[in-house]
Amino acid sequence: MSISRACKDLENFSSGHETRISKLGVERLNFPSNHIEADNRLSWFLGRLDAKYGNDAFYVHMTRDPIETAKSYNRRWYHVGSIVRSYTEGILTKPLQLVSSNDLLKYSEDYCTTVNENIVHFLKDKDKKCVIRLENLESDFLKFWDLIEAKGNKSKALEALNQKHNKSRTSNSDFRFRLKLFFMGLRNNFLTR
Repeated sequence: MSISRACKDLENFSSGHETRISKLGVERLNFPSNHIEADNRLSWFLGRLDAKYGNDAFYVHMTRDPIETAKSYNRRWYHVGSIVRSYTEGILTKPLQLVSSNDLLKYSEDYCTTVNENIVHFLKDKDKKCVIRLENLESDFLKFWDLIEAKGNKSKALEALNQKHNKSRTSNSDFRFRLKLFFMGLRNNFLTR
Protein backbone atom coordinates (compact mmCIF):
# COMPACT_ATOMS: atom_id res chain seq x y z
CA MET A 1 0.00 0.00 0.00
CA SER A 2 2.91 2.36 0.70
CA ILE A 3 4.12 2.20 -2.90
CA SER A 4 0.64 2.89 -4.22
CA ARG A 5 0.22 5.91 -1.94
CA ALA A 6 3.67 7.20 -2.86
CA CYS A 7 2.74 7.00 -6.56
CA LYS A 8 -0.64 8.75 -6.22
CA ASP A 9 0.72 12.14 -7.22
CA LEU A 10 2.76 11.04 -10.22
CA GLU A 11 2.04 13.10 -13.30
CA ASN A 12 2.77 10.34 -15.83
CA PHE A 13 1.23 7.30 -14.08
CA SER A 14 -1.96 6.40 -12.28
CA SER A 15 -1.69 4.04 -9.33
CA GLY A 16 -3.88 1.83 -7.23
CA HIS A 17 -3.89 -0.82 -4.54
CA GLU A 18 -5.80 -4.03 -5.27
CA THR A 19 -8.13 -2.21 -7.66
CA ARG A 20 -9.27 -5.31 -9.58
CA ILE A 21 -9.21 -8.05 -6.94
CA SER A 22 -12.85 -9.05 -7.40
CA LYS A 23 -12.71 -9.19 -11.22
CA LEU A 24 -12.86 -12.45 -13.13
CA GLY A 25 -11.08 -13.70 -16.24
CA VAL A 26 -9.45 -11.16 -18.55
CA GLU A 27 -10.91 -8.29 -16.52
CA ARG A 28 -8.73 -9.25 -13.51
CA LEU A 29 -5.63 -7.93 -15.29
CA ASN A 30 -7.19 -5.22 -17.45
CA PHE A 31 -5.17 -2.33 -16.05
CA PRO A 32 -5.09 1.06 -17.78
CA SER A 33 -1.97 2.13 -19.67
CA ASN A 34 0.69 3.85 -17.56
CA HIS A 35 -0.73 2.41 -14.36
CA ILE A 36 1.12 1.19 -11.27
CA GLU A 37 -0.79 -1.55 -9.45
CA ALA A 38 0.16 -2.85 -6.00
CA ASP A 39 -1.45 -6.23 -5.38
CA ASN A 40 0.21 -9.20 -3.68
CA ARG A 41 -2.44 -11.50 -5.18
CA LEU A 42 -0.96 -10.94 -8.64
CA SER A 43 1.56 -13.61 -7.67
CA TRP A 44 -1.22 -16.13 -8.42
CA PHE A 45 -1.74 -14.73 -11.93
CA LEU A 46 1.82 -14.91 -13.25
CA GLY A 47 0.93 -17.01 -16.30
CA ARG A 48 -1.85 -14.61 -17.25
CA LEU A 49 0.40 -11.60 -16.59
CA ASP A 50 2.98 -13.08 -18.93
CA ALA A 51 0.35 -13.81 -21.60
CA LYS A 52 -1.12 -10.30 -21.44
CA TYR A 53 1.93 -8.10 -20.76
CA GLY A 54 4.97 -10.33 -21.35
CA ASN A 55 8.15 -8.30 -21.51
CA ASP A 56 6.30 -5.02 -22.19
CA ALA A 57 5.43 -4.23 -18.56
CA PHE A 58 7.72 -3.02 -15.80
CA TYR A 59 7.60 -5.47 -12.88
CA VAL A 60 8.41 -4.73 -9.26
CA HIS A 61 9.05 -7.48 -6.74
CA MET A 62 8.46 -5.99 -3.31
CA THR A 63 10.22 -8.04 -0.65
CA ARG A 64 10.64 -8.04 3.08
CA ASP A 65 12.67 -10.16 5.47
CA PRO A 66 11.08 -13.62 4.99
CA ILE A 67 10.82 -14.40 8.71
CA GLU A 68 9.16 -11.06 9.47
CA THR A 69 6.77 -11.58 6.56
CA ALA A 70 5.88 -15.07 7.79
CA LYS A 71 5.30 -13.72 11.30
CA SER A 72 2.96 -11.10 9.87
CA TYR A 73 0.96 -13.72 7.96
CA ASN A 74 0.99 -15.92 11.05
CA ARG A 75 -1.09 -13.29 12.88
CA ARG A 76 -3.75 -13.45 10.14
CA TRP A 77 -4.93 -17.06 10.24
CA TYR A 78 -8.42 -16.04 11.33
CA HIS A 79 -8.81 -12.83 9.33
CA VAL A 80 -11.47 -12.90 6.65
CA GLY A 81 -9.86 -14.00 3.39
CA SER A 82 -6.60 -15.09 5.06
CA ILE A 83 -4.29 -16.00 2.20
CA VAL A 84 -2.08 -18.20 4.37
CA ARG A 85 -5.12 -20.15 5.55
CA SER A 86 -6.36 -20.46 1.96
CA TYR A 87 -2.92 -21.70 0.92
CA THR A 88 -2.76 -24.24 3.75
CA GLU A 89 -6.29 -25.56 3.43
CA GLY A 90 -6.86 -25.08 -0.31
CA ILE A 91 -3.48 -25.64 -1.95
CA LEU A 92 -1.81 -27.95 0.57
CA THR A 93 -5.21 -29.48 1.52
CA LYS A 94 -4.26 -29.50 5.20
CA PRO A 95 -7.34 -28.66 7.33
CA LEU A 96 -6.44 -25.98 9.84
CA GLN A 97 -7.76 -28.05 12.74
CA LEU A 98 -5.06 -30.64 11.92
CA VAL A 99 -2.22 -28.09 12.04
CA SER A 100 -0.70 -27.87 15.49
CA SER A 101 -0.31 -24.36 16.88
CA ASN A 102 3.46 -25.03 16.99
CA ASP A 103 3.50 -25.58 13.21
CA LEU A 104 1.49 -22.53 12.08
CA LEU A 105 4.62 -20.44 11.51
CA LYS A 106 6.09 -23.22 9.34
CA TYR A 107 3.05 -23.05 7.06
CA SER A 108 3.36 -19.24 6.91
CA GLU A 109 7.04 -19.58 6.01
CA ASP A 110 6.22 -22.18 3.34
CA TYR A 111 3.65 -19.84 1.80
CA CYS A 112 6.17 -16.97 1.67
CA THR A 113 8.89 -19.18 0.16
CA THR A 114 6.52 -20.53 -2.49
CA VAL A 115 5.28 -17.09 -3.55
CA ASN A 116 8.75 -15.53 -3.65
CA GLU A 117 10.23 -18.40 -5.65
CA ASN A 118 7.34 -18.22 -8.14
CA ILE A 119 7.95 -14.49 -8.61
CA VAL A 120 11.72 -14.91 -9.00
CA HIS A 121 11.10 -17.59 -11.64
CA PHE A 122 8.57 -15.38 -13.45
CA LEU A 123 10.97 -12.42 -13.53
CA LYS A 124 14.05 -14.33 -14.71
CA ASP A 125 13.51 -13.41 -18.39
CA LYS A 126 11.98 -9.96 -17.91
CA ASP A 127 14.04 -6.96 -19.01
CA LYS A 128 12.19 -4.23 -17.11
CA LYS A 129 12.12 -5.10 -13.43
CA CYS A 130 13.39 -4.11 -10.02
CA VAL A 131 13.29 -5.31 -6.46
CA ILE A 132 12.15 -3.01 -3.68
CA ARG A 133 13.12 -4.31 -0.27
CA LEU A 134 11.11 -2.98 2.63
CA GLU A 135 14.35 -2.71 4.60
CA ASN A 136 15.71 -0.31 1.91
CA LEU A 137 12.37 1.21 1.01
CA GLU A 138 13.38 4.81 0.37
CA SER A 139 16.58 4.15 -1.61
CA ASP A 140 15.00 1.32 -3.64
CA PHE A 141 11.93 3.45 -4.35
CA LEU A 142 14.16 6.24 -5.67
CA LYS A 143 15.85 3.74 -8.03
CA PHE A 144 12.39 2.61 -9.17
CA TRP A 145 11.41 6.27 -9.68
CA ASP A 146 14.39 6.78 -11.97
CA LEU A 147 13.89 3.49 -13.85
CA ILE A 148 10.29 4.33 -14.79
CA GLU A 149 11.18 7.98 -15.46
CA ALA A 150 8.54 9.14 -13.00
CA LYS A 151 7.46 12.76 -13.01
CA GLY A 152 5.95 14.44 -10.00
CA ASN A 153 6.66 15.69 -6.52
CA LYS A 154 9.40 13.35 -5.29
CA SER A 155 9.49 14.74 -1.74
CA LYS A 156 5.70 14.33 -1.38
CA ALA A 157 6.01 10.75 -2.67
CA LEU A 158 8.75 9.98 -0.13
CA GLU A 159 6.62 11.45 2.64
CA ALA A 160 3.72 9.15 1.70
CA LEU A 161 6.11 6.23 1.38
CA ASN A 162 7.27 6.60 4.97
CA GLN A 163 3.77 6.60 6.49
CA LYS A 164 2.61 3.29 7.94
CA HIS A 165 -0.23 1.71 5.96
CA ASN A 166 -2.06 -1.59 6.34
CA LYS A 167 -0.21 -2.64 9.50
CA SER A 168 -1.06 -5.99 11.03
CA ARG A 169 -3.37 -5.71 13.96
CA THR A 170 -1.90 -5.23 17.41
CA SER A 171 -1.72 -7.43 20.46
CA ASN A 172 -5.53 -7.43 20.81
CA SER A 173 -5.82 -9.54 17.65
CA ASP A 174 -2.86 -11.64 18.80
CA PHE A 175 -4.77 -12.38 22.00
CA ARG A 176 -7.91 -13.31 20.03
CA PHE A 177 -5.80 -15.50 17.75
CA ARG A 178 -4.24 -17.32 20.70
CA LEU A 179 -7.69 -17.75 22.26
CA LYS A 180 -9.02 -19.29 19.03
CA LEU A 181 -6.00 -21.62 18.92
CA PHE A 182 -6.71 -22.64 22.51
CA PHE A 183 -10.35 -23.45 21.71
CA MET A 184 -9.30 -25.18 18.51
CA GLY A 185 -6.89 -27.31 20.57
CA LEU A 186 -9.66 -28.16 23.03
CA ARG A 187 -11.92 -29.13 20.12
CA ASN A 188 -9.19 -31.30 18.58
CA ASN A 189 -8.63 -33.07 21.91
CA PHE A 190 -12.37 -33.64 22.24
CA LEU A 191 -12.64 -35.00 18.69
CA THR A 192 -9.72 -37.42 19.06
CA ARG A 193 -10.96 -39.04 22.28
